[in-house]
Amino acid sequence: MNGTTDDYTPHPLTSGHSAVLRALAAWHMDWPGTPRVVVLTGSPGSGCTRILTAFLMLCDKEFRRQLPLSDMDPAIVPPEQSPPVVPAPAGRTASQVLWLLADHCGLRSTREQEIFTEIAALSSPVSVVVPDVDRAGAVRTGDEPMRLVSDVLKPLAAIETVRLLVDVPKTLASELVEGLPPGTVQVIDLNEPEWADPQSIAGHARTALGAGDEADGTDQARAALAQAIARKAGTNHLVVELVARSLSTTPAEADSLDGSDLPATIGEFIDWHARRVGIEPQTLRRILTPIALAEGEGLPAALWGPLSSALTEAEPSTLSDAALLAGPLLHIVEQESGTPLLRLLHPALGEEIRAGIPLRSTQAKTAMALLRAVPEQDWSRADRYVRDHVASHALAAGQLPQLLTDPGLFVHADPVPLRAAVEAVPVESLNAPARTYRRIAPLLTRIQADAGLRAALLETAFVVDDLPQYAEAVHKLGLKLPWRTLWSLPVQGIRSVTAGVHSDAEGGSTPVAVLAVPGGTPGSQRLDADNTSGDLEVVIRSLALAPQDDSVFDPSKIRLRSEDERQSAPLALSHGGDFVRVWDRRTEEIAAALVSDTPFTSVDLSPEGVLVVATEKGATALHVVSPGHNPSPL
Repeated sequence: MNGTTDDYTPHPLTSGHSAVLRALAAWHMDWPGTPRVVVLTGSPGSGCTRILTAFLMLCDKEFRRQLPLSDMDPAIVPPEQSPPVVPAPAGRTASQVLWLLADHCGLRSTREQEIFTEIAALSSPVSVVVPDVDRAGAVRTGDEPMRLVSDVLKPLAAIETVRLLVDVPKTLASELVEGLPPGTVQVIDLNEPEWADPQSIAGHARTALGAGDEADGTDQARAALAQAIARKAGTNHLVVELVARSLSTTPAEADSLDGSDLPATIGEFIDWHARRVGIEPQTLRRILTPIALAEGEGLPAALWGPLSSALTEAEPSTLSDAALLAGPLLHIVEQESGTPLLRLLHPALGEEIRAGIPLRSTQAKTAMALLRAVPEQDWSRADRYVRDHVASHALAAGQLPQLLTDPGLFVHADPVPLRAAVEAVPVESLNAPARTYRRIAPLLTRIQADAGLRAALLETAFVVDDLPQYAEAVHKLGLKLPWRTLWSLPVQGIRSVTAGVHSDAEGGSTPVAVLAVPGGTPGSQRLDADNTSGDLEVVIRSLALAPQDDSVFDPSKIRLRSEDERQSAPLALSHGGDFVRVWDRRTEEIAAALVSDTPFTSVDLSPEGVLVVATEKGATALHVVSPGHNPSPL
C-alpha cells in the first residue's frame, strides 16, 4: 500500500504517498465506510505538512488548474466541490482557531461553548482541516497545542456532523482519538509500513539532487547518491531535503560523494553539514541558537549577530564567517520594511538545537541582550521583534514577572504574544501592574487596539485598579491620549449616572456626577430629607479636574444639567452595549472611543467634557480632550 505506480504521475509536491492521498480524498468525498475523523501524524520531518498541502491543492479550484490531473491516479483526485474549512492554528491560540471556524460557518455565538452547539445544529455537515497543530500558540513556552486538542479538536471530533482531518504530533494523537467510537477515526502514521512510501523518499531525493533519468555518468552517480540518501533517511523527508541543500553548495563534491557517511537523523545532519563546511558542529549549533529560540515570524537579520555574540562570547568576525556556511539550514523571509527575517528551514531543526542547550540560562542571556537593544529604554523606538517578543524569552527563562513593571512595554508590545506570555505565569506571582495588564489583555486583543488606544485603555485600567502612579507613567510616554481618567469608584448596583452641578454657600459651583445606588451603599446619602425616594440613595463625586472633597456635597444643592446645556456643549455622546463614542459637534470627528470588557449600564457626558460610565463593577470618570475644545478650568 505504498502508493505510487508506473501508470500514474505522482503528485508533484509529494513524489508519491498515493496511499495517503487516496485516504484523504475518500474522506473529503465522504466515501461509504470512510471514518469521519482522520488523524495524520508522524515523526518531525516525515512529511505531514507536505502531504496535507498537496491534498488541499487538490481541493482548491485554482490549484487544480495547475496540476496534471488527467495523468494522476483518479483515486487521489476528489471531484471539484466545496473545499474544507482550514482554520490554520500557526501562531494562534485555541480560542482564536475556534472563532475562525465560527466566522467561516457564519455563527452568531457570543460564547465559545455556544459554537459547538451551533455547529452541531447546522443543516449540513461541515468538513474541517486543521494543519500544523504543533505550531499553535503565540509563544513557544505555552502549551497551546495541547489546549487546541483538548478544548477545540476533541469537542469537534465528538460532533457527528463534523468531518475532521487533523495533522498532530504523535504525542497528541492518542489524546485526540481517545473516547471516539470504533470506526469513527483513522490514524495515518507516516512512520508505519502501511503508510511509509520508500518510492516517495527516493523520488524526493532524485528531484532534490537534480538526478535525471538519462544514464550518463553524472546522472548515474547522482541517482545512486539519491538512493543512498533516501535509504539512510528512512521515512524522513526533511533529512533528504537538508542533505540535498547542503550538497547544492558544492555540486562538484556531490558528484564524487560515495554516500558512506550520510546522516540518518536531523541531529546527525547538523553535525555532518558542519564537518563538510569545515567548522566544529558545536560552533554551528551555537550560531544557530538565536534563530532556534526566535519567536513569531522569525528573527530579524540585524539581531542575529548581536544575539550570537551575547550567547557565545565569540568574536563577531568568527561568527560572520560561520554564518555564511549555515545557509542550507535557513529560510529567509523578505519584508516590505527591507529587514529580512531568518527562520530555520523546519521547526524540527529548532527542536534539535534547543534540546542540546541549557535552555533557561540561554533564554535569560537572550532576554538581557534584547533589553540592552532598547534605545534609552524607550520602547517606542525599539525594534519590533524586541518589544513584541522579549516577554516570551523572559518567560522561557523564568524571569517574566521581573520584566512586567514598565507601562511602556505594555503599551508598545503586540498584545497577542504579550498576553500569551503573561497568562502562562501563575497570577499570584505577578505584580500589581502585570495583573492589571492580564485583566485587560483580552480586550486589547479582541479589538486589535493600536498603541494609542492601548495606552488610553491601560491608563484607565490602572486608575480602576488604584495604581495612579502607573496611570501617570502612561501619560509620560509621549502619546496623545484622548482622555485622562479622573477617578474610579468600585460600587456595585449603580442604577444610573447623571452629570450635575453642586452649588455651595459662597455662590460657587462644582461639576459633579450623581450615582444612583441601592440604600446602604457605603458613602451614599439620601436623595431628600423626607426619604420619598424609597430605597434610592446617591453617591456624589466631583468632576472637577482638580481634586475635591466629595464629603461636602449636599444632595439638596445639586442641579442636574438641562437639555439646553447638553445641546450647547462642544462634545456629544453616543453609545452601545460595550462602547461609548464622544464626538466633536463642530467637526463631527470622534474625540474619544471607549470600549469595555463589561457592558455599560449607564453613561453621561458633562458639558465640561467629562465622561462618566457605569458597569456592574462600578463607575469611572474620564476627562475627554477634544481638538479645538478648551477644557473647563474647574
